[in-house]
Amino acid sequence: MFSFKTIIQKFGSKAEKTGWTYIDMPMDVILKLKLKNRREFRIKGTMDDVKFERLVCYPSKEGHFIIAINAELRKKLGKKEGATVSVKFDLDKSEALKSQELLDCLAQEPEAEKQFQSLLLSHQNYFHRYVYTAKGADTRAGRIVNVINAMYKKMDFGEMVRGLKVKP
Repeated sequence: MFSFKTIIQKFGSKAEKTGWTYIDMPMDVILKLKLKNRREFRIKGTMDDVKFERLVCYPSKEGHFIIAINAELRKKLGKKEGATVSVKFDLDKSEALKSQELLDCLAQEPEAEKQFQSLLLSHQNYFHRYVYTAKGADTRAGRIVNVINAMYKKMDFGEMVRGLKVKP
């Protein structure tokens, strides 16, 4: 198990990461992981005794990795930007969540499916998680429609989410 303490940060203006809340993974921890490539990977463990799994570590251009902290985890932690957190983790080798409903619906829309399949697997996973985490059938159906519309418009996940926030 690996562990470190760090400060919660937030990106100002940084392309697709604009507004993300995140923590930096220290370089000494990255070296201990002995990663064979510079690609993203998932971890599971605890952050201030709050359990998490399937948390993604993204490489940054500066040569280190960041861990995005979503609103759900921030709420459980009760912490915001500037707060210190303790992280204990192991690599998470479990498969990414997949929404079979999304895949079934995409199969009925060849153009949208082709666009979806052209995305990096990690980017497909954003959409899968978006659909998979919907609590009710109506919400899930609405999210599937949003994803299919985004595929027709050739939008990435961030563009889709920002587009949904815009009021007509």
